[in-house]
Amino acid sequence: MTSKTDWHLASVWENISDAIPKAPAVRYNDIALTWREYDERAARLAQVFAEAKLDVGSKVAIYSHNRNEYLEAQYAAFKARLVPINVNYRYLEAELAHVLNNSDSEVVVFEAEFAPRIRSIRSLLSKVALFIEINDGSGEHLEGAVCYEEVVAAAIPMPRIPRSGDDIYMLYTGGTTGLPKGVMYDHRTFVSALLGKSMQLRQLDFPDSPDALGPIIKGLADAGRSPCALPACPLMHGTGMWVGVIIPHSLGGEVVLADNRTFDPDMLLQKIEEAKVQEIVIVGDVFAKPMAKALAGAKARNAPYDMSKMKMVNSSGVMFSADAKKSLLEHLDVVIFDSMGSTEGSMGTSISNRQTIDQDKTGKFQLSPTTRVYTDDGRAVKPGSGEVGLICNGGMVPIGYYKDEKKSAETFKLIDGVRYSVTGDYATLEEDGTINLLGRGSTCINSGGEKIYPEEVEEAIKTHEAVFDCLVVGVPDDRFGEGVAAVFSTDGGQAVEAEVIKKYVRSLLADYKAPRHYIQVEYVPRAVNGKADYKQTKALALKSIAGG
Repeated sequence: MTSKTDWHLASVWENISDAIPKAPAVRYNDIALTWREYDERAARLAQVFAEAKLDVGSKVAIYSHNRNEYLEAQYAAFKARLVPINVNYRYLEAELAHVLNNSDSEVVVFEAEFAPRIRSIRSLLSKVALFIEINDGSGEHLEGAVCYEEVVAAAIPMPRIPRSGDDIYMLYTGGTTGLPKGVMYDHRTFVSALLGKSMQLRQLDFPDSPDALGPIIKGLADAGRSPCALPACPLMHGTGMWVGVIIPHSLGGEVVLADNRTFDPDMLLQKIEEAKVQEIVIVGDVFAKPMAKALAGAKARNAPYDMSKMKMVNSSGVMFSADAKKSLLEHLDVVIFDSMGSTEGSMGTSISNRQTIDQDKTGKFQLSPTTRVYTDDGRAVKPGSGEVGLICNGGMVPIGYYKDEKKSAETFKLIDGVRYSVTGDYATLEEDGTINLLGRGSTCINSGGEKIYPEEVEEAIKTHEAVFDCLVVGVPDDRFGEGVAAVFSTDGGQAVEAEVIKKYVRSLLADYKAPRHYIQVEYVPRAVNGKADYKQTKALALKSIAGG
């Protein structure tokens, strides 16, 4: 009797490549890989890793924009029982050196354009023994690096091997509240949670092992139900990778990649039209608003984009306002899945379509079955009480942070015998079981003893017709200790009087929550994944208030 294959991403995708070898797997510009080709290229690179004598659990850093080599390198690392490390391509030297050293990376797969930055910190990277360079046409080259395409072409595909579901999957957080941290999951928990949830959504039974997955995936393909997904956000972040790649791939789907150096909504819509994309992954308003504007512009030119294949818009990680969803739904007849969570776990989901959008409320989510709301002193928040509590995410809970036991103990806690991820997000719990997300405690503003959650104020300001984006921070105040400052941008950059916005906000919020300071900027500071950069926003606000 043979033992069942354990849940591991490499084993899942190998079973899929055997079941539907000729089906499309990855598309990037003129490159189109079938599942068989994708699997073989990853196996060849895995052999390169094997010949480097890496131990199980060794780390392979991937430093690249969205392109097929990114996905091949990740798959290859999984095949060889290694741990791929996501590297933010916007990091400067100090942050880059931190991630590569903190992760103990021994291999770096990188685009040639980043050679100068790696060269500048190379002397600090004591553990990196192999640099694999992707030729991106930039003309850059790192001395001693081997060419990605050459080593893949020369290698014999690595034979398939048994793997353990205890192998580590790790994703580095964005570092918005300090230096980036590696969040660790085991493959068994990670795959079972992501794939199980996505199969349930499609009314499919979750099999007892990857060996039984192949026939299910072939049935989907034969019925024309394999997804075709496009992550519009970077693969280096959890939203783009988990929702835009791992879930559709694990259902036998094709992943279409678009150049993500800058966000061009018309380019994105053209790609959706050309590739007949069914699902896209975005990050809230900063993607949705420009998309809605581009769709409206194309319609006004009597040249609308063909979005007839589109079925789903996924967003995660930031607030996605009801107004922005409504604007998209005017042009797209889709279901919008808005998931609120972080690398450390999922809190809840809001599902919208054309029939329900008028009842939607920004920041309101259906609580995940395994998630609870507790007060700071450990009491369960009573539904409908109006009491504010910490969101405690159960279910898919990480093992911990890599090499940071103290932070792990602070974030991953045992409450009433259940392990939760407690990232510091506060909410109220309604009688119907939904939550109203207030924001993270680390950004909470204490003004005269009153707690003010920036997200609540931001979403109120963004409902003004002239406002495109907004972030809210606390600034020193002689009278109240902290005051509220709003940094906002407008659609098209038109000037708006602060008094106009101030009067509008005071009609929506309690007086103490309304910002005292309003600073208009061309662009509100955000990371490439759309997440708020409160540190830079506060610096802008302080400079403006000081008259700089």
